[in-house]
Amino acid sequence: MPESPDRAARSAQSDESQRPVPDAGKGADAPAPAANLGEIMGQVARTLQEEHGDVEATLQAITHAAVGSVPGAEQSGITLVTDRRRVESRAPTGDLPNQIDSLQERLGEGPCLDAVFEQSTVRIEDIEVEQRWPRFADEAAGLGVRSMLSFQLFVTGSTLGALNLYSSGPRAFGEESESVGLVFASHAAIALVSAQHEQHLRAALASRDLIGQAKGILMNQFRLTADQAFQVLVRASSHTNRKLVDIAEEVCETGVLPAPSPR
Repeated sequence: MPESPDRAARSAQSDESQRPVPDAGKGADAPAPAANLGEIMGQVARTLQEEHGDVEATLQAITHAAVGSVPGAEQSGITLVTDRRRVESRAPTGDLPNQIDSLQERLGEGPCLDAVFEQSTVRIEDIEVEQRWPRFADEAAGLGVRSMLSFQLFVTGSTLGALNLYSSGPRAFGEESESVGLVFASHAAIALVSAQHEQHLRAALASRDLIGQAKGILMNQFRLTADQAFQVLVRASSHTNRKLVDIAEEVCETGVLPAPSPR
């Protein structure tokens, strides 16, 4: 996905002072303006705690809680960008987030991408008069979106992300929306990184168990030591051009080492 050379210039415009919106729209489950932010975040924390270790469930909890927490939000989704090229739309609360992400990937421009790469927050008050991304704005308006609010969600390794909020009405997101969304996005980012870390740890433990079982099978079959059995797995991995854990899984399922790849 090529980066637009004008992205930084466009994004700079999103840092301009943004006036409060007196008639900001409300999502179906949005709290009243007087709702205590601490109480909202406490409820979100409890929801995310229940989903710990499951990245996809955590993403779903984040997007659904965002619609219920940020004034003006009607739909929400998370945009993940891997290696600065591949765009993934995750945990959308409706069809619109997927459509917007596909549009931005095709055009190489848009508020979600600017939030991912350049700015911590990007807001569109009315897409019908938006000038920072003319091609995107023209097509996005046809999809039914009028207001957008995007927050840089996290930066971890080669994966970047943004939490995106959508409304079908103009000027739906005001200063309150941005303030609540920033707190929520920061909280959600920590929960998501923790969930990813736990998932990676579980995967590593599962791989270790598979390799241990495969070693045991080879030790029993060929009267090998643990180190000798491990070296057999390593050589099989090299000769077949496959991951060690995949070789171990096949040995556990079939009791037989895979044949070397033909030269």
